[in-house]
Amino acid sequence: MKFITLLRNTLAALGCLLMAQSGYAAGLLTPANGNLPALQIKSHHVEVTIADGYAITEVEQTFHNPHTQDLEAIYAFPVPKHGAVAEFTVWIDGQPVSGEVLERQQARQIYEEEKTAGRSAGLTEKNDYRTFDISVSPVRAGQDTRIRFVYLQPVRVDTGMGRYLYPLEEGGVDERKLAFWNANDVIEEQFSFKLTLKSAYPVEAVRMANPNHAQINQITPKQWQVELSNHSSLSKAGEAGEEGNAAPPTAPTAFTLDQDIVVYWRHQAGLPGSVDLLTHKPEGAQRGTFMLTVTPGDDLQPIKEGVDWIFILDISGSMQGKFATLADGVQRALKKMRPLDRFRIILFNDHARELTQGYVNATPDRVRHYSDQISRIDASGSTNLYAGLRDGLKAMDADRTSAIILVTDGVANVGETRQRHFLNLLSKKDVRLFTFIMGNSANQPLLETLTRASNGFAQTVSNSDDIVGQILLASSKVTHQALHGVQLKIKGVKTADLTPSQIGSLYRGQQLVLFGHYWGDGMADITLTGQISGTNRDYRTRINFPAHSGANPELERLWAYATIEEMTQEIATFGEEADLKQAITDLGIEYGLVTDYTAMLVLRDEVFSARGIERNNQARLAIEKAAQQQRATQATATHRVDSQQPMFHSARPSLGGSSGGGSTGGWTLLALLGLWLVSKRQTAKEN
Repeated sequence: MKFITLLRNTLAALGCLLMAQSGYAAGLLTPANGNLPALQIKSHHVEVTIADGYAITEVEQTFHNPHTQDLEAIYAFPVPKHGAVAEFTVWIDGQPVSGEVLERQQARQIYEEEKTAGRSAGLTEKNDYRTFDISVSPVRAGQDTRIRFVYLQPVRVDTGMGRYLYPLEEGGVDERKLAFWNANDVIEEQFSFKLTLKSAYPVEAVRMANPNHAQINQITPKQWQVELSNHSSLSKAGEAGEEGNAAPPTAPTAFTLDQDIVVYWRHQAGLPGSVDLLTHKPEGAQRGTFMLTVTPGDDLQPIKEGVDWIFILDISGSMQGKFATLADGVQRALKKMRPLDRFRIILFNDHARELTQGYVNATPDRVRHYSDQISRIDASGSTNLYAGLRDGLKAMDADRTSAIILVTDGVANVGETRQRHFLNLLSKKDVRLFTFIMGNSANQPLLETLTRASNGFAQTVSNSDDIVGQILLASSKVTHQALHGVQLKIKGVKTADLTPSQIGSLYRGQQLVLFGHYWGDGMADITLTGQISGTNRDYRTRINFPAHSGANPELERLWAYATIEEMTQEIATFGEEADLKQAITDLGIEYGLVTDYTAMLVLRDEVFSARGIERNNQARLAIEKAAQQQRATQATATHRVDSQQPMFHSARPSLGGSSGGGSTGGWTLLALLGLWLVSKRQTAKEN
């Protein structure tokens, strides 16, 4: 009965969140003064391929101009986490023309010149950490304009669970954009989303948080497909293997780009810890690129002594539409505490205040009391993140283990906002910062930098997420030991340009993904070292770096973008330096990536030639597409390289196994949640 009551309360909170949810979404932008008529999104098609440890997301859209004058289309979508835009294509005179990357100001100037001349052009720029903005001119009167953009991103598996998010909710935190633009996020005709998962390890189940109209099909134990559209009926209730007859196709209905699409998959329980290696080294090349993925076994033990928890909660106005999620998560975290634990709760918007007035023992009465108080809070005001952290770090007990749980959308806009000062604040205390980042518009670079500096971790949470599952994942990290001071050394083969350059800590269930370059080939000794509760630990294996490999050319862009992200974080901490800015620009141009200092420009082929712009990205795209077509015809490949000499001797942790809470944990709750959301929306439509 207690379980049912708890589930009912959770669903009610999430229901309120989803019904009240509003904010800036992906879509076409129109000046708020209304001087120009709005364009339409006629169609929006998404194809995602997840394989070999990374995702390729391809989006095709058709814009329509129903008016009698030519117009410019400006489309904005949230920056995906670690997402690197690698292709921007505009159909000109019926033919696709791909873009080239230039220095940002140069690209913008050329685009404006071509627009003024009335010639077809397109431009993709990055608006800081918030959005990618795509401009296309002209969209001819009464006609359509078709575009395609493609981005790449690493995909990690955490505690046996993978997660892919297609971001659509911007979160409403960019005040300047909100003041100037209105957004049209309605797709007038066709919307479709198709995800193909090809896993090197067996997958037991695939789910969606919101399974309405989703079809999930298992092709093989290692290959699954997820399809969602506005012109077919729900044939599977969000889970492959369930009984149900497909309804006949229905006419397309309008679809809005205002809710993230989140797909989860769960690996088979009991899989071994492993080391996987993916390389790209073309014939004749001296240097290769690699992605090394380390998935540790489950040898991090539960922490038994009491812990002091400091909750620092963002209650600013930008958290409207997200605060119900925050409150529900904190309430669940409080209920998971043990009698030996203590907690404090700090709230911040324009200023910070403490709700608990000192540490509180985690007794059932105190937990209920403060859970109730949190649920009554209204979000309003600005975001003084620095004040919240400063007050949370006060009055810490040096004799007890302490951890900070920060929940925020991470857009610090009042008080101290410089990243360096945040780092200085954290350096004064020996405390780990665990951050739950709400929404797609959060300042993820700032928050991830802070968590790394404190040897903590950051978890991104969408409004469309399985909140229960995310809490289960996080709780296993803060209640178990961690491997701190992690270093990975490679001997026997020359390697360089490794990213991340500093690893920090590995928590239960986390993977280590390392990009780098290598020269030569042959066997190499791999050593992973760190400390668990002050005791040195090391893990060893021996793996082979191949002389040639051409199946995954996208690794070059993934390495470059990971390197660019590290440089960008350094600029955010220490200020902009000419050398770093130039290095980011050079990498962006060389590898065809949109960054803070580069943009992707589409021109007519003859204009590219007349302006002396080389078609380097076009050549890179041809190589990548040929490799993708080849991989599509092949069976799912395995990239494990430590089978002969395993680095780990225990199975990797899994939420589906006994060590992770059992299969009746996140997955059962997620299935019930999905069915509840379906019935809730059907009821809303009927009313």
